[in-house]
Amino acid sequence: MQEGMVYNIQRMSVQDGPGLRTTVFLKGCPLRCIWCSNPESQKFAPQMMYFENLCTGCGACANACPNGAVVLLENGKFGRDPEKCTDCGVCTEVCPHQARVMSGKIMTVGEVMEVVRKDELFYLNSDGGVTLGGGEPTAGGDFFLALLQQAHDEAYHCTVDTCGCCPEDRFSETIRLADLLLFDCKHMDPERHKALTGQGNALILKNMRNALSSDTKVRIRMPLMPGLNDTEENLAAMADFFGEFHRHEIEIMPCHFFGRNKYLALNLSMPPLRQYTPEELRAVEKRFGRYGLKPVIV
Repeated sequence: MQEGMVYNIQRMSVQDGPGLRTTVFLKGCPLRCIWCSNPESQKFAPQMMYFENLCTGCGACANACPNGAVVLLENGKFGRDPEKCTDCGVCTEVCPHQARVMSGKIMTVGEVMEVVRKDELFYLNSDGGVTLGGGEPTAGGDFFLALLQQAHDEAYHCTVDTCGCCPEDRFSETIRLADLLLFDCKHMDPERHKALTGQGNALILKNMRNALSSDTKVRIRMPLMPGLNDTEENLAAMADFFGEFHRHEIEIMPCHFFGRNKYLALNLSMPPLRQYTPEELRAVEKRFGRYGLKPVIV
C-alpha cells in the first residue's frame, strides 16, 4: 500500500470545491511563495510547531526531550533551542495543552480513505467530495496518484488544488482522474514568478494549457498580492493567456496574515507583506475589468 506525508485532514470543508468536502493536505511543495500562509506545508518531513501562547510552563516537555532542546524562557514558559531540536516529536506526546504539536505524519492510502468515507452521506447530499491539497499535492508522487485513483474508483467527486509545478506525465494523470482543478496562477512573467516563488513558470503554464484544453473542469485562482502580481502588465498578460481559452473569470485570494502564528510556531520570520485597504482592493478589481477579466473573491 502506498504511503505518504499528510499534515492535515479537514472534514466539512466548504472552500475547496463544491459542496461539503474532506480536504487532505499533503506535506511538501516545490515552490517557496513569499506569501505562503501555511509554511508548515513546504517541507516534506515532519516538523514540531511550538505555540508559546498555549504553554503553561508545566515543564513536561523539558523532562521528556531526549536532546536537551527545551529551554526555560524568561516568562516562565518553555521554548526550544532550534540548533538542538531534531523534530523528533517526543515533547508533543506529553504536552497537555497542545502548545507543541507535530505537523506531518506518514499515512497509507487506506488510512486516508478511512477518514474520507466517514462523511460519504454529506458528500452525496451536497454534491461534495474529496479535495487533495498541500503544499503541492502532486509533489506527493506515487502516493498522490494512488490516493487520487482510489478516490476516483470509489466514485467520489475529486478536486485537486494545485500550483501546476509537476512533471508533465504525472500532471496528465492528474487531469485524467480529477473532476475539478483549482489551478493557481501566481505571475505570468517567468523571472518575476521565479523571484516570488523560487521557480520559473514554463512548466506550470504548459500544464495549465493542457488542463484548459482538456474536458476536466478548471477554476483559475490567483493569490493577489499588493505591488507584487497586481500590476497592469501582469493582468494584461493573464487576459491574453486565458483569452485563448475563452476564460475570463479569475478567483482572487487577497493577501492576508492568517498564517502569522504558524511562522512564529516554526521560529520563522513573517514575510514583509501588507494587506489591501478596501479602497485599494476595489481599485484592483476595476483594473481586472479593464482587461476583460472578472475577479471573484474567494
